[in-house]
Amino acid sequence: MKPFEEQLNAVIVDTYRSILKVEETILKRSDKIDLTINEMHLIESVGKGKNKQRTISERSEKVSEIAEDLGITLPSVTVGINKLMKKGYVEKIRSEEDARIVYVSLTRMGKKIDSVHRYFHESMVRSIIRDMSEEEQQALYKGIMKLDQFLKEQLGEPLDR
Repeated sequence: MKPFEEQLNAVIVDTYRSILKVEETILKRSDKIDLTINEMHLIESVGKGKNKQRTISERSEKVSEIAEDLGITLPSVTVGINKLMKKGYVEKIRSEEDARIVYVSLTRMGKKIDSVHRYFHESMVRSIIRDMSEEEQQALYKGIMKLDQFLKEQLGEPLDR
């Protein structure tokens, strides 16, 4: 690798690890929060529905929104959501029209923890772009999109955005 490529690789790997470490540290700091990082990401996915419930069950035309969002299997989502339900972060509601469809939404406690997690990400992004020009911001965005595209191609996932 060329020197710049080595530097870029090192910063990408270090940044990925640092983001995970910070998220895990925030979760561990509070003795009131009994979540793993994977559970936090499940909460984040459920929270993407805002006030709309998201699906966790699968029907031919109604794929699990959460499994699709996180790129994990439906059984993994079901197990995780059941744990979060026992901990009081989410609630499940079976569809009245089709009993095979199960909706999930955040409880008040789930919304609170999701808000804290989102604030961390907002702070991180604002800190990164604070002193950047519009051109620098666009170059950063383009570079990260290329990284995302490469990773999705490696996973055989469809490209979006």
